[in-house]
Amino acid sequence: MEFSLFLYLALLLLCSWLIIVESYQKDDQLMHKDEYGVKDVKTDYKKGGDFASGSINLGGLELCQISQFTEVWRTDYGGPEDFGVTFFEASSLPDGFSILGSYAQANNKPLFGGWVLAAKDNQNESSNGTLKMPVDYTLVWSSESMNVTNDSNGYIWLPSPPDGYSAVGLVVTNSTNKPPLEKVRCVRSDLLESGEQDEWIWGEGTGQIIVYGLRPTTRGTNALGVQVGTFVVQVAGADTPLPLFCLKNVNFTLAYMPNATQIEALVQAHSPRIYFHPDEDYLPSSVDWLFSKGALLYQKGNESNPISIQPNGLNLPQGGTDDGAYWLDLPIDEGAKDEVKKGDLQSATTYLHIKPMLGATFTDISIWIFYPFNGPATAKVQLINIHFKKLGEHIGDWEHVTLRISNFNGELWRVYFSEHDKGTWVNAAELEFEGTKFVAYSSLHGHAAYPKPGLVLQGDTELGIGLRNDAAKSNILMDTDSNYEIVSAEYLGTIVEPPWLNFSRKWGPKISNNIAKEFGFIHKLFPGVNLTKVFPDGLFGEDGPTGPKWKNNWSGDEVI
Repeated sequence: MEFSLFLYLALLLLCSWLIIVESYQKDDQLMHKDEYGVKDVKTDYKKGGDFASGSINLGGLELCQISQFTEVWRTDYGGPEDFGVTFFEASSLPDGFSILGSYAQANNKPLFGGWVLAAKDNQNESSNGTLKMPVDYTLVWSSESMNVTNDSNGYIWLPSPPDGYSAVGLVVTNSTNKPPLEKVRCVRSDLLESGEQDEWIWGEGTGQIIVYGLRPTTRGTNALGVQVGTFVVQVAGADTPLPLFCLKNVNFTLAYMPNATQIEALVQAHSPRIYFHPDEDYLPSSVDWLFSKGALLYQKGNESNPISIQPNGLNLPQGGTDDGAYWLDLPIDEGAKDEVKKGDLQSATTYLHIKPMLGATFTDISIWIFYPFNGPATAKVQLINIHFKKLGEHIGDWEHVTLRISNFNGELWRVYFSEHDKGTWVNAAELEFEGTKFVAYSSLHGHAAYPKPGLVLQGDTELGIGLRNDAAKSNILMDTDSNYEIVSAEYLGTIVEPPWLNFSRKWGPKISNNIAKEFGFIHKLFPGVNLTKVFPDGLFGEDGPTGPKWKNNWSGDEVI
């Protein structure tokens, strides 16, 4: 009897412990969602215009953004990190809206923030409407040939459109039966733009199929292509590639872009907190601070007579091209030069460019930061670190991060981290957050932006040779919403661009460095390696950058 009572109490204690553990795990998962999600950021955008109103009219075709999904088929093999992929169907559609295709997402990413567009025909013309049902489906691929274990098989179907229409998405089922014709809609051809492969989502191990995201081929501030959120596949042995189409905004009025009050709300809600490395010697400043500290304007052929730059760059040459006729430089006095190189975090200002993207269904807020000086680089040669004295230095350094915000609902979708001449897009759900602010890290001396701390090697990772990009959290930080200036928002028509923004030449002189002297040790260790191909071109000579307005991404998309 005593043993039975003891056993009962032990089982009761074990059950209580399991309940506590399960509760803790659920709480931990919720904490994880809160830490990496953006759903807690509540912002009031209802202050005029159609921004964040829930739908966008492309001209007879009304769109809404769906982020609620029902899982259709999943595999835990293949794809990024070999985590597999999940295919979804949009759910909870508003009345009158139809699915345009299924949604796919790699399993190494959290689902939060995923979306696909649904559409409604606003023309109500039965014979020539903007949307029509497909007339049939063609089976593109099935998982029956996969050598992996799944609870069910997946099937990918291409809708067969009626004449004058095209599909903008594929349909996934877990049955051999064709989807119902009313499942999706095809789009009239005059509302379509060409598309191309976007990021890799999944690849089945035998190479039979590769799944990519789908984006417009032409992207920029004036481009009309609209990303649908659907995917495209490459199938081994297929006679022809599947058609790639996105939507087209023929009603390009920019009415769905945020107004000035809404931009302010977006900046306060979504702008990042930037951490600098604890050993950083060269911090940002405002442009006006640089000019007030004696920065000089040089002219080719008259180098002995530089002139001081007036506040806000009022006397800088305007427009033109980067023809080498003018450039900026630091003060001549060595003491003043050293002071300017260090920057002035207290004056540091973020300079914002607000622009439409993806057919004005999204708003990009590019947050530009100016550094008076880019410090010398550090090379990693396997287990050895080599601190260069000059290589990697240049005067003037412009870096940025870009917020891509949905004009359907005002939510932050992705963030672009500029990393030297390229960069990385990171979905909002994958960002690190402190409260409602996501965190970015500025690399030591080079100021590239990264979403996580640590080392990023820029070079040959297999040889273990390259430039170090070290990022770490410290007590040196910048809240980018505390001191900002909107320097350009062309669609508003009310922003006066500062004169320095229209200076098209370099923000620092071009100087050749003694490469052989600083590379001698590496050459001895790796005599057969062409180091000029291993290390980035910017390492081999000081050359100041052009300003933000003269970068390709000013009117185009970000470079990845």
